[in-house]
Amino acid sequence: MSDSLRQELLDIFVGRATKRYGLSAINQLQHALQSADHAERDGCAPATVLASLLHDVGHMIHQLGEDPAARGVDDVHEELGARWLAERFGPAVSEPVRLHVAAKRYLCTVESDYFGKLSPDSVRSLKLQGGLMSSDEVEQFRANPFHAEAVRLRRYDEAAKDPRAKTPDFDHYLRHVAACRL
Repeated sequence: MSDSLRQELLDIFVGRATKRYGLSAINQLQHALQSADHAERDGCAPATVLASLLHDVGHMIHQLGEDPAARGVDDVHEELGARWLAERFGPAVSEPVRLHVAAKRYLCTVESDYFGKLSPDSVRSLKLQGGLMSSDEVEQFRANPFHAEAVRLRRYDEAAKDPRAKTPDFDHYLRHVAACRL
């Protein structure tokens, strides 16, 4: 991994990710580390571990200030983050990130109990992100070759909000970068 990419990731995730993650009792860095930890413990491929670690990068690089969803603004962090990641990594990293919000909408649509698992901030943002999917949207989502990894990432995302969780540090996950670079 290049030192410049490592430094860029550290600047974002260690430098800017120390603010609270939505309404949760954790910060963005803890959320990222927990998401990656779930993926790694599940035996996922390096690209999915890295996507899990970096899935919310769009929240940290937009210029909309703190908690735009509270102001009724969808920060489209999934699109912003995916574009940023696509300049650095292959689609196995960027596409599940781009689709992780659609995966939330999908799971809320197709699994009757999934909505009840959402945190209060995920419920709030779901409305801004389009709510439940139509049957056409479900079909389009399922047709995407990265939809299964996006659903997996979404499950890790939702589970990664424990203020008592212990995870490896950020550098531990950066070992996956070399395998996923463009």
